[in-house]
Amino acid sequence: MSYIQIIKNGITKENPTFVLMLGMCPTLATTTSALNGLSMGLATMAVLVCTNFVISLIKNLTPDKVRIPVFIVVIAAFVTLLQMIIKAYLPDIDKALGLFIPLIVVNCIILGRAEAFACKNTPVAALFDGIGIGLGFTMALTLLGIVRELLGAGSIFGFTLLPETYNVLLFILPPGAFITLGFLIAIVNKVKSEE
Repeated sequence: MSYIQIIKNGITKENPTFVLMLGMCPTLATTTSALNGLSMGLATMAVLVCTNFVISLIKNLTPDKVRIPVFIVVIAAFVTLLQMIIKAYLPDIDKALGLFIPLIVVNCIILGRAEAFACKNTPVAALFDGIGIGLGFTMALTLLGIVRELLGAGSIFGFTLLPETYNVLLFILPPGAFITLGFLIAIVNKVKSEE
């Protein structure tokens, strides 16, 4: 399988949000705006790419009995580094995403990709898998954030597009996340069934 195909799989066939239904907690909680969705997606992608690469490098050095704890330590190290960078250079993003950055450690997308792909493939292939899955997750969260922000606040990335009288507060609240995700999954499934 080519590296381009690995990336395409992460975006379409193995999209963590719309196909595999993984990582629902950050998906639903952080997508109140397009910027928050994009930021969470990029943060997760950074950890995923680094984790996949390192786990693929150390896969032959790690005994099977401690494989999962080692994976979690690697993930936690990258999440801690990412959180320090975000706190230092992007305080607004840190404030918006809050607790969800440290929770990347237990995000099943990252551990799942480490177990399913990174520990069975070359470091370069694992790197491209991280990019593909990360792009798929980022695109899904950004799309969800765009729809919720547009319908709930009348804006996209903070730029007002609709007058305040057209805003439906429900879409910024938690039920709006479920409704929007449900409709987006239905659209994705419809498009896939027609191909």
